[in-house]
Amino acid sequence: MRLDAITLPSPRLPIAGLTAASTTAFPGRLAAVVYLQGCPLRCGYCETASTMGEARRAVAGEWEAVEALLAARAGDLEAVVFSGGEPTLHPDLPDAALACRELGLAVGLHTAGPYPERLEALLPLLDWVALDVKGRGRDFDRIGGRAGIWQRHARSLALLLEGDTAFECRTTVHWKDFDLERLEELALTLADCGVRHYALQLARLEQCQDPDYCRPVADAPARDAVEALVRRLRPHFTQLALRG
Repeated sequence: MRLDAITLPSPRLPIAGLTAASTTAFPGRLAAVVYLQGCPLRCGYCETASTMGEARRAVAGEWEAVEALLAARAGDLEAVVFSGGEPTLHPDLPDAALACRELGLAVGLHTAGPYPERLEALLPLLDWVALDVKGRGRDFDRIGGRAGIWQRHARSLALLLEGDTAFECRTTVHWKDFDLERLEELALTLADCGVRHYALQLARLEQCQDPDYCRPVADAPARDAVEALVRRLRPHFTQLALRG
């Protein structure tokens, strides 16, 4: 049998959602965002846990439908971003990333870095990564709701720092998890490690996984205090954004 006659199986990915076009998911590029089902973390502030948190087996044809849509829009789109959930949960993700590259699309990834071995294998196929940093050291496990993840996340961060793939670190800030001092410590630790692009994202309270996180925090810092912290931190980074 000729090798070019062999049909390889399509990637099996549980699709949780799709944004057809986004100007914010991938810096400087118009991107489709593919959301994959399942996440090993249980962050109290998570807005998507009810629809994306529980892992499930992929149904035949899920990825094929997304790939067909991307192919039809390849002339308009510049990139595809895999998000979640936690996209690196799925071993077929590299095959899907390769398929996107074959369509001429740049590939981005949103991840919390819980599977550094999978991230390492995926990096040659990626053009940009957003690494979610839940907290500093053991605070990562506390905020993420699962023990033993922070060391694995640290290895993922090291891979990005040692490699040449463009990346941004980002932290979702809920004031049940942080105060200004702890947030400043995290930011300065990342800067000392060599992170140059960082974003602070203020958590929204409307649809948090944990009902306690939907309630306002009585001693939450005022907006001007947060903005003052950002001004102090900005010289430590090439780019520092406050979102939300």
